[in-house]
Amino acid sequence: MNAILLANWRLLAKASPDFDQGYKNRGMTNEQLSIGATSVRPNAESTLLADKPWVTVVWDDPINLMSYVAHVFSTYFGYDHAKAETLMMQVHMEGKAAVSSGVREAMERDVQAMHQYGLWATLDRGA
Repeated sequence: MNAILLANWRLLAKASPDFDQGYKNRGMTNEQLSIGATSVRPNAESTLLADKPWVTVVWDDPINLMSYVAHVFSTYFGYDHAKAETLMMQVHMEGKAAVSSGVREAMERDVQAMHQYGLWATLDRGA
C-alpha cells in the first residue's frame, strides 16, 4: 500500500512542480514526506539523467563498406551527403557515432532500423 501511495505522490509531484508547496506551508519537513527508507524527492543524479536525451549509437564493424554506411545514414535519416559522410567517418575513425537523438521510443526504432540495414547499433543516454 505504501508503494502505491509513493508512486501516486511521485506522479502528482512530476505533473505539478509546486504540488508539495502546500505541505511545506503546513510545516511538514522532507523527512515527514518520506515513506520508509525511500525519499519522495528525486536525487540530483536521477534528475540530471532525466534531462539527457536518448541517442542511437552506430558502431564500426569489419563487414559494411564505408559507402554503404553513408548511404544508410542518407536514406534512413535523410542526412545530406556531407553530414552522412561526416558521421560515417566518425564511426570509422572513432569506432562509433551518435547518429540521432530524441525520446527513447524513437531511438529504439532507429536502432532496430540500423539492425535491419545490417549495422551494429545501440541505445544510450546522450552526453
